[in-house]
Amino acid sequence: MPLDNHAEFRLSITKALGDQLAAALEALTPAPLTEENINSLPRHKGVYQLYQHGEPVYIGKAEVALGQRLRKHLKKLSGRMNIQLEWMSFKALSVDEDFAAVAPEKLLIDKFQEDGQAPWNENGFGINDPGVERDTTVFGEDHFDQIYPANLNWVIRDLPQGPQSLRAVLKFAKATLPYTFRYAYYRTNRESFYDQFEVAIGQSEMTANEFFRFVSSQLPEEWQIMVLPGYAVMYPRELRSRSARKHYIAGQEIAEYWFKCDDCDGTGTVNVPDGPDDSVAVPVKCPDCNGIGAWEGEEGDEGKGYVRVPN
Repeated sequence: MPLDNHAEFRLSITKALGDQLAAALEALTPAPLTEENINSLPRHKGVYQLYQHGEPVYIGKAEVALGQRLRKHLKKLSGRMNIQLEWMSFKALSVDEDFAAVAPEKLLIDKFQEDGQAPWNENGFGINDPGVERDTTVFGEDHFDQIYPANLNWVIRDLPQGPQSLRAVLKFAKATLPYTFRYAYYRTNRESFYDQFEVAIGQSEMTANEFFRFVSSQLPEEWQIMVLPGYAVMYPRELRSRSARKHYIAGQEIAEYWFKCDDCDGTGTVNVPDGPDDSVAVPVKCPDCNGIGAWEGEEGDEGKGYVRVPN
């Protein structure tokens, strides 16, 4: 039986802090996401919001300096398709160092996601290099990298010209590209492997697409560059992923398509050289029943199936 002289009281300090943080951000005016506005920020730790078309899409924290973190986002977004930097703006709050222990960005994420906001906090935007174990992951249609894939027409400027080692060229591109370019040995003492390849660059600018094709032409044929939705990798082995957009092998651009065997329903992949023709037919072999056939379709298709022919 309820008592008239007793009740339960629950104090939610975290909810109160989340409400205060949200109110403090609400009082601010979003500024365009530009280098100039980022440079105007104090070198403080804190939390920030990214806005697209005036709607909050991402909440993050800066453990070193707000400007450092926002500058990384600016660079990343500059190299994506289907988005323009003019659409982006931000707000930022300096947060007391002791306050960081309560994870202020988590409080804000919970607060805004209650209203269906901050979708980029759930779709992979904040991930840097996902690591080699994720290279075969099938990216969902709502993943950030699928919605805003890496722009292969992004221009690498001020390339070092003249004869030089491939190692120097790779390090320059890795630091310049606005998305991850991971390649074998770059973090080990075997990075000197690339010193044996002397290359000569005769132009100061290349698109990422041209650069990957150039690099693949300088390496033995077992080396492959695979472009995934949001980044690129390069290793001396066959690279396969259902999410792959393109491969570069020995200077050729090759698109990878999946097919389904009409005879046994087995699935596999086929590499289709990119070319000027609108349609292509490539011989394939079903990995399940070993039937020989051909992948037929147009470049850009997922695949038109697998046609069985007599062995």
